[in-house]
Amino acid sequence: MPNDVKLLQILDWDSPRQNARLRDELATGLLRPQAYIAPKFFYDALGSRLFEAITELPEYYPTRTEAVIFRDFLPAIRDGLGENFTLIDLGCGSCAKAGKLFHAGVLPRRYVAVDISVEFLRDSLQNLKREFPAIDMLGLGLDFTEELRLPDDLPLERRVYFYPGSSIGNFSPPDAGRFLTGLAARMDRSGGLLIGVDLVKDKALLDAAYDDPLGVTAAFNRNLLRHVNARLDADFAIGDWQHVAFYNIESARIEMHLEARRALTVSWPEENGSRSRSFAKGERVHTENSWKYSPDGFATLLGNAGFTEIQVWTDPRRWFALFFARKAA
Repeated sequence: MPNDVKLLQILDWDSPRQNARLRDELATGLLRPQAYIAPKFFYDALGSRLFEAITELPEYYPTRTEAVIFRDFLPAIRDGLGENFTLIDLGCGSCAKAGKLFHAGVLPRRYVAVDISVEFLRDSLQNLKREFPAIDMLGLGLDFTEELRLPDDLPLERRVYFYPGSSIGNFSPPDAGRFLTGLAARMDRSGGLLIGVDLVKDKALLDAAYDDPLGVTAAFNRNLLRHVNARLDADFAIGDWQHVAFYNIESARIEMHLEARRALTVSWPEENGSRSRSFAKGERVHTENSWKYSPDGFATLLGNAGFTEIQVWTDPRRWFALFFARKAA
């Protein structure tokens, strides 16, 4: 990595202490009455690359639709962000969305890229720095959904949190409100929040976006088990599980699951022996939710979280929305 790009690895998934905590989290989720694995475990190096492939699928509309909004409303977005700001990119992935902003002339004084997949973050930030050597860049390897720990020397003024791609939908609405309140507490009136939000729409369109016929999303979901095996020393046989995804109209959310193809038992070692969980044929492990919003509903959520001067831009079909807001006084 170039000498002028820093990577602060706050989350070290391979440290003994961190790995013990993650093992406990995984075991606890698997032993619930409804087995559960947190979606953050999607994002090992392979999972991050599979997600980038998902964004290229014709059925996966959010990335393309959000890009259209950025293109059509670029002057208003640029006016909102202003100059000499610090862009804090939450869940930056490949840093591609920030890179597109930079190519469009929206240039921060400092860029802070935050992602849970440290290896993927390192490569992505290095590539971006080659394109924009004049921008001060910092990578933070951490799970910001647990705790957003920013460096002490990062000024509070002119912070702009950038959370594109509708990942806010992975939080339940109450948890999303708490997360947004936490962001408001980590900025002042000179900064802001630029966030992408997927909107409620036709069930068939949503179902196809999360269960593509090529099977890339299925591979992304099933790769989760490979990562769990590595972290927990578990013995999931990936071929025994199938991808299930559907839009729950009543809850206004996509649900993703892994469903057992046969009756089976999964085991993993623990300090004083081993643990196991038996699954009946058709029993599921819940791996992700993705809540969808109306523009008014998400604006209300922002207002309740301590934001004001809320602007919203949508595509012509109103499939997706981009919000910019400032902290209330």
